[in-house]
Amino acid sequence: MDTEVRVKKGEAIDRALRRLKKKLDKEGTLKDLRNRRHYEKPSEVKRREAKMRH
Repeated sequence: MDTEVRVKKGEAIDRALRRLKKKLDKEGTLKDLRNRRHYEKPSEVKRREAKMRH
């Protein structure tokens, strides 16, 4: 992961975390991590992707 958010001087941590979450969501990083949490056979990947297209 190369995503970085610098906390500005006087900025609240929760605000910086919100910016980080938005950035990760935009990049699709969290979605990718969740998908890789468990091994998925290639046939399952194809089935899931075909289901998403229809």
